Amino acid sequence: MSVAAESLTALQDRIKALARERNAVILAHNYERPEVQDVADFVGDSLGLSREAASTPADVIVFCGVHFMAETAAILSPRKRVLLPDLAAGCSLAATIDAGQLRAWKAEHPGAAVVSYVNTSAAVKAESDYCCTSGNAVDVVNAVPAGQDVLFLPDVFLGAHVRRITGRKNMHVWMGECHVHAGIDSEDLARQRAAHPDAEFLIHPECGCATSMVDAVSSGAIDGAGVQILSTEGMIRRPAASPADAFIVATEVGILHRLRRENPAKTFYPANERAVCAYMKVTTLPKVMASLERLQHEITVPPDVAARARLAIERMVAIGGTPANRPHQGLSPAGTSADPGE
Repeated sequence: MSVAAESLTALQDRIKALARERNAVILAHNYERPEVQDVADFVGDSLGLSREAASTPADVIVFCGVHFMAETAAILSPRKRVLLPDLAAGCSLAATIDAGQLRAWKAEHPGAAVVSYVNTSAAVKAESDYCCTSGNAVDVVNAVPAGQDVLFLPDVFLGAHVRRITGRKNMHVWMGECHVHAGIDSEDLARQRAAHPDAEFLIHPECGCATSMVDAVSSGAIDGAGVQILSTEGMIRRPAASPADAFIVATEVGILHRLRRENPAKTFYPANERAVCAYMKVTTLPKVMASLERLQHEITVPPDVAARARLAIERMVAIGGTPANRPHQGLSPAGTSADPGE
């Protein structure tokens, strides 16, 4: 073992020991640095991690993710201390709309139902009627009466995907995007398909390539075999169920670490190797250690905001069941599939 690897292992051991002393649980998102994922008690998507936060007997939750995720954990775990190792861990998608902008949009469409993706701030969730994940967004939108307008936010690609699948004409979509997912396009997929013709596609519906891929499949322009439109957790589950030996993964590259760790006999290629979220990568092991040592960067949500946001989250769960445990849904055109989760 090299000196650097020894030092890394020693730091991870110290973090785990301190977490036990603090009665803390460490949660890490699928897009975090590999060494941060490896020190975590649980690795998953934001909603799954928030559920872990709500059910854990720990007193302290160290959330290795971005700000809106820690907020969601605080909403679902009001009696626990939620820490974010670095307050600079923001989200380009969540930042595309704030509560004031949403109130103004609602004023333009009185009576509309607001459906907000979980990748939003607590204040935006509090102004929403429903939350949704990328996998149950179709179910949530379909739960709104057909004659009622829907305001879907903030992701334009996920919104376009849901509008196409539901055929809903009275659905208005906010023009927000994740800068990482927006950078993965159909050219990336075409290039990777040419390089790895037998590989299966795993595509997150936030990606710019997702909507063009669904269009191409439904029109017959490309063969839909081997195209899976999945949440991050769906991507994690898919390789074990698939006969394919190789996969092209269209989402943030941090997920490749977990995919390779859990499926060592299979091969994974990033759709775009530059699909890196700088916000996810600001969390480092020394920052996790400092957060535990000093119990610093606590994330709180005002009780009135938390109560209203919790209602939108609970409606999502009531409509879609328990996303983490539901079977895959046939939400996409023939040849593709979609699933619940983030």
